[in-house]
Amino acid sequence: MTGFGKAVSEIPGKKVTVEIRSLNSKQLDLNVRMPYFYKEKELELRTEMAKQLERGKVDLSIYTELTQETLPVALNKELAKTYYRELKNLSEELNETNNDLLALALKMPDVMKAEREVAELDEEEWKQVKSAVDKAVEAFQKFRDDEGKALMNEFNSRIAIINKLLEKVVALDAARVENIKKRIRTNIEEVVEANKIDQNRFEQELIYYIEKLDITEEKLRLKTHLDYFIQTMKEPAAGRKLGFISQEIGREINTIGSKANDAGVQKLVVQMKDELEKVKEQMLNVL
Repeated sequence: MTGFGKAVSEIPGKKVTVEIRSLNSKQLDLNVRMPYFYKEKELELRTEMAKQLERGKVDLSIYTELTQETLPVALNKELAKTYYRELKNLSEELNETNNDLLALALKMPDVMKAEREVAELDEEEWKQVKSAVDKAVEAFQKFRDDEGKALMNEFNSRIAIINKLLEKVVALDAARVENIKKRIRTNIEEVVEANKIDQNRFEQELIYYIEKLDITEEKLRLKTHLDYFIQTMKEPAAGRKLGFISQEIGREINTIGSKANDAGVQKLVVQMKDELEKVKEQMLNVL
């Protein structure tokens, strides 16, 4: 399910920005981007996010920005001076001119060290970062909730249209059966004289044929599936279940179309299929 959430937190010396984005996916595909000095918390964060986000191709990004003039590295000034003096002495001995001795000195071993190489993760800082993540998740879930309400309205509208089309099928069904009987009798009488038709045998064959074209059970099951779809939408995380129900709805619509043998009913079936496809297009957006 698509979604977006963002939170910003100010902590001593840093500005932390957390963003969560997601696209449709049948399962949870979580991609985490975070600064290396928070990496030891990644597994813990993934476990918690998996419980809250459930489904979707999700990108969770944590960015940090320095907000004060503090160096992200520790400079060993005395060692840098020593390197500089030795390099300068060597240049003089060799009668070489080099104006970049300071740059060379700063590149020498152990002159510059990342502060995080010598300091462990500050748990208090991580609590503040985690709080920003929680706020981003809250905004993300609200985005999903708003989208879910829009989808519910869309599904209600489409299912209501299918229900109305089904009512028209029911209204046409009684006349459909009578028309089929008349058509069969007329076709037989065109090749066989009426007084030579065995009426008992004719009625038996007609009943057998009509039973094969009967759609009473399909109409009932379709109505049941439509009602169940509306009921299931009220359940939490019912996306997969709704997907299964929509498949059953499609199966009953197809069966009605194949057994109808009536242009009016088949036209209504085509319209029902069109509405159902619009429902299926949005199904991956449902958790």
